[in-house]
Amino acid sequence: MGGIKKLGASRIGGIFMHILITGGAGYLGSVMTRKLLKYTNVTVIDNLMYNQTSLVDLCGKENFNFIYGDVRDYRLLLNQVQKHDVIIPLAGIVGFPSCEKNKQLATDVNFNQIKNIVDNLHSDQRILFPNTNSGYGSRTDRMSNETDKLTPISHYGVTKCDAENYITENSDGIVFRLATVFGTSSRMRLDLLVNEFVYKLLTDKYITLFEHEFVRNFIHIQDIASVFNFMIDNFITYKGEIYNVGLSNTNINKKQLVERIQKYIPDTSITYSDYYEDPDKRDYTVSNEKIESTGWKPKYSLDDGIKELIKAYQMIVPQESSHYRNAFPMSYGV
Repeated sequence: MGGIKKLGASRIGGIFMHILITGGAGYLGSVMTRKLLKYTNVTVIDNLMYNQTSLVDLCGKENFNFIYGDVRDYRLLLNQVQKHDVIIPLAGIVGFPSCEKNKQLATDVNFNQIKNIVDNLHSDQRILFPNTNSGYGSRTDRMSNETDKLTPISHYGVTKCDAENYITENSDGIVFRLATVFGTSSRMRLDLLVNEFVYKLLTDKYITLFEHEFVRNFIHIQDIASVFNFMIDNFITYKGEIYNVGLSNTNINKKQLVERIQKYIPDTSITYSDYYEDPDKRDYTVSNEKIESTGWKPKYSLDDGIKELIKAYQMIVPQESSHYRNAFPMSYGV
């Protein structure tokens, strides 16, 4: 395929690549699109569920193309898949509440989209897929690794794990099991654990924790964009593999997370409640040894993200916070 000639990586066999990102105007997609545009052509399909304008500033770039559309539109999806070398399906119904509210929609977007893409891939095309490591469920007796059987505990987890299985069984795509993401994006989200805890301590000066000993693993949004870029460049070497992607030094529980944030937001308090249960029962530690053995390592620490978020929240007033949550029944974009 032809394309705009630029110096840099992200080439297949010396030919300039064309990359398709579904849900590319979402939280993760808005960061990833910018990173990949430094090297190659990027097309984004997104239905702009939140009326977000996160990619408007990119419209002057000749190597950026935007298509307003829905990934459930089979003809649209097939047409665009056939035109691109690399497919990154980020469009999804994200999180426990949204998927429980409309299970059929979640299945259509989170699983059927992936099936439709994989079923129409040619042998020289590549797919890189972001799963969630929530599929490890509740497992604290040892570190979870990529050989463990996934045991998702929500419809969200089931749809994502079904999509992972379809990719591994029917293609040589690369799958990332992502830790809980944090950090800023031009399509900001507050309904992620670190992002929300920082915001709440800044605005309310206190936080009430349920099941505060539940452990999570975390990863900065810029590092997720980085690992996708790394694996595009090294696809031939690592195709068909599954990788956990998280911070190896940040398998911590909710109480420890809040205490870390309090280093930067003093004069705040924590209370604990045994009256309510967290509907998200994730409780596990994760090994990231496999991805680190490739030479890729994250660059951003949890502390980097906390400081970044504190700075960003000066621009987000409390009255507008609902705009930055994936709380609607059709929440597209990872």
